[in-house]
Amino acid sequence: MKGILYLEDGTVFRGKGFGAPGTKVGELVFNTSMTGYQRIMTDPSYSEQIITMTYPLQGNYGVNDTDNESDRIHAFGMVVKDLCQKPSNWACTKTLDEWLKEQNVPGVYDVDTRDITSKLRDEGNMKCVISNENKSLDELKELCANTELRGDQMKNAGTDHEYEIKADPEKFRVAVLDLGVKKSILDELVKRGCSLRVFPYGTKAKNILAMKPDGVFITNGPGDPSEAKEEILITEKLITNSNYGENQMPIMGVCMGHQMIALACGGKTFKLKYGHRGGNHGVFDKLTGRSYIVSQNHGYAVDSGSVILKGLDVTHLNLNDGTVEGMQHIRKPVFSVQFHPEAKPGPNDTGYLFDRFIDLMKGGRL
Repeated sequence: MKGILYLEDGTVFRGKGFGAPGTKVGELVFNTSMTGYQRIMTDPSYSEQIITMTYPLQGNYGVNDTDNESDRIHAFGMVVKDLCQKPSNWACTKTLDEWLKEQNVPGVYDVDTRDITSKLRDEGNMKCVISNENKSLDELKELCANTELRGDQMKNAGTDHEYEIKADPEKFRVAVLDLGVKKSILDELVKRGCSLRVFPYGTKAKNILAMKPDGVFITNGPGDPSEAKEEILITEKLITNSNYGENQMPIMGVCMGHQMIALACGGKTFKLKYGHRGGNHGVFDKLTGRSYIVSQNHGYAVDSGSVILKGLDVTHLNLNDGTVEGMQHIRKPVFSVQFHPEAKPGPNDTGYLFDRFIDLMKGGRL
């Protein structure tokens, strides 16, 4: 089975196909993680993206029954250099190829992923057609030109109904705004004694506040944050109701949740040239004076100049490009980080941030 990538600037990469026969149009991005492809592919933040893995060998430990971050693959395609067809791991239940076939996701391998990554770093992420169906270049060119990539993808990335997850013992009741949450994030909250009520995109602030939560958690998710007008307004209302003192209701945002808080406070976001995706990104925490290696997956960032005068202090900085990686409100128990502190996949350096959220629900201060 032949495989091909057709980029919007006319560049073509030819290789071999794997996974499900198909053709998809998405945003071509790259991820620098050396392991964790199963968690990456099932992360809702990768909705409608075609992921190039920079580490050459993929599929060598197969796919298991426990590492999914959601109920399906959200990425539109996968691009790898070397594909392992005979994985070796005690937990393996199927190959990467078999898994993509089951999930109806096309893949391309035996291409120069270094060349693809260099191109994206030089020219930025771009629209791409991935195909392993032997379509002509004219067909791919027409499909690429006539397909628009959606901005507000959060509407379909998370749950479509309200549900609960109980902690035992229950110490806190947390409202979760699901913009495309990863299972590992929910697990981190539950193991700290948080019973969760998970709300779908667009749930009115009054319905969330009606449960009288001890805290509110705004999750990761895909797409352009500025397109989520409805969710920005909801976040603004929640921040208004978040105060220190009696009935303290802290708010923590992660990734897209971080951007929602910035926009709700009057800040701005902008699109990065090629984004931050991988488990090896350096971040400096101004509050602890320490640097950490973190897991990241985002294509947009908060404009630091736009939030400083809006009641937010920048707490974390990216050590590669200096972009905003964390903030906290100067008057309210509200804070956020751009990266993924649950660290799956990635190092667990920043799990202390979940503990900071717990301390706030106990009545502490930032």
